[in-house]
Amino acid sequence: MVTELKPIRTEVDYNAALEEVERLWGAKSGTPEGDRLDVLATLIDVYEAKHHPMDPPDPVEAIKFRMEQQGLSRKDLEPIIGPHGRVSDILNRKRRLSIDMIRQLHEQLGISADVLIRPSRFDKVV
Repeated sequence: MVTELKPIRTEVDYNAALEEVERLWGAKSGTPEGDRLDVLATLIDVYEAKHHPMDPPDPVEAIKFRMEQQGLSRKDLEPIIGPHGRVSDILNRKRRLSIDMIRQLHEQLGISADVLIRPSRFDKVV
């Protein structure tokens, strides 16, 4: 039974929409099912942004995540960040990223500059 599409206002609505998206997953674009999936995904996105906001990623965690994704070691960061000790200080939150480091990480690893310029939420530097 297909129900009428309506805004998601409650957690019950949200969970029902998630279940329907799961059922429709893989529907071809341009079909009634694909169109319904697109609309539901948009409604879910709006609800989640308002009721389940995600914190932006921490800069150091973003670097570590990209290292893991690309199979990089700390040694691989040396041409980007600097000598071994500096890489270690950055990854252990003993030193903040400089503008040049941010530029290099953005250009060479594709990490968003917006993420890298944020203060680390675990910042130990005083």
